[in-house]
Amino acid sequence: MLKFAAAAIMLFAFSPIWPLGPNPLPGDPFLIVNKKINEVAFIQDNKIQIVTAATTGKTEDLTPEGLFTVTVKAADPYYRKKDIKGGDPKNPLGTRWIGFNAADTDGRIYGIHGTNDPSSIGKYVSQGCIRMQNEAVESLYDFVPIGTRILVVTSSQSFEELGMKYGAIERGILKR
Repeated sequence: MLKFAAAAIMLFAFSPIWPLGPNPLPGDPFLIVNKKINEVAFIQDNKIQIVTAATTGKTEDLTPEGLFTVTVKAADPYYRKKDIKGGDPKNPLGTRWIGFNAADTDGRIYGIHGTNDPSSIGKYVSQGCIRMQNEAVESLYDFVPIGTRILVVTSSQSFEELGMKYGAIERGILKR
């Protein structure tokens, strides 16, 4: 029984969805949100796959910064604060929710999500979440599994530099 438990621990410890270390393995999916320019980059296979505009918090402190893990995903998410069902055009969360564990939460407070107000994209107007056009978050949704690492920063560094610094891109093999 003890051998079985040890084998199970080893299996999970080296699983790509088990967030053990501070950084992703090179090639793993990785998201970077840069609040300075209100953009999100999706990195996979040592390549920046997508860069898209986003919205972040009204004030600098509303969108937490740090290295987090995606813990929850939902298609047509329910908006609890105002009891609005998923799929309703009045739902401010749009069509997808990719929640992460910022500020010791479980992924249901902070997330990357769509919006019912596309004109807000690129601005500093959210209560802390990261908003994207519905089409943009839908395109990311299937490529971002639970366990994906997400870096939220305010930085002058490029996405390439941040990707290399945090291990999402190996030096010398950046693909374009």
